Amino acid sequence: MKMIKATPPPLVISPVEEFYIEYRKTIAKEEAQKQYIASLTPAERKELKKKRGRPRTKKYYFDIHVENAIIAYVAETNQINRDRVYRDHIYKAFDKLAENIIHTFKFYYMDGKHSDVKHEVVAFLIEKMPKFTKGKGKAFSYFSIVAKNYLIINNNKQYARMKQKAAVIKIDTDRDVTNEIHREDRVTEIKDFFDEFIDYWEEYLFTKFNKTRDRQIADALLELFRIRDNIENFNKKALYIMIREMTGVKTLYITKVVNTIKRSYQHLYPLYGQYGSLTKIPHSKKFK
Repeated sequence: MKMIKATPPPLVISPVEEFYIEYRKTIAKEEAQKQYIASLTPAERKELKKKRGRPRTKKYYFDIHVENAIIAYVAETNQINRDRVYRDHIYKAFDKLAENIIHTFKFYYMDGKHSDVKHEVVAFLIEKMPKFTKGKGKAFSYFSIVAKNYLIINNNKQYARMKQKAAVIKIDTDRDVTNEIHREDRVTEIKDFFDEFIDYWEEYLFTKFNKTRDRQIADALLELFRIRDNIENFNKKALYIMIREMTGVKTLYITKVVNTIKRSYQHLYPLYGQYGSLTKIPHSKKFK
């Protein structure tokens, strides 16, 4: 009787291993190209330069290899593989990105030494890596925004603490205490509503938006809502710029999602005042 050999299971390649395979292929092609150019005569090199234009001499620190490494890191489940690709391809790019943003925007009120602040930013970028989605904008743009927002938030917090320490308490006899209390209550009410509004949209995000693009825009908008107290310039133009840089989509699509959420805000806020909480509003009344 003829024995039938069992078919071996297919070889499973992890995301990080797949990244290294593709990375080595790219490096091999680049090396072969260098050797080819080195083998040419001066006249042949000159002719080649005319056809191809001026060659790039400077290597960009946050290139496509870094972006692919981040994608592999996020998809990887093996921690040893994650540590390897982070150490080899991601850390230096994050470190340089943090350093450049700190120098460019000059955050004067950050607490701690320059090296400590840079390490904090890098740690925050690592924390936010799972939120980066392949094909939805460039990794460099996304992590630049993440780093800048982190520094803005903490710089503003530190500045506020410094002002509190330096402030002199002064009682003004002309103050309208009743109106001040009313305004404070109003601000508190809006803040509490916004917190519930964000939770509401997180729950119904997939119900309200069918397209992945629209969900990504809405998620970016909700993230900005969460950190709204720490964004210095929270106007419409700045909001659109931040969303566009976080998602890489056109303003036309952003406007559509923003208008949907805006209409929901206008519908739910009066009901919030009536019922005291979005969770207490009857389900039939939540949707207009």
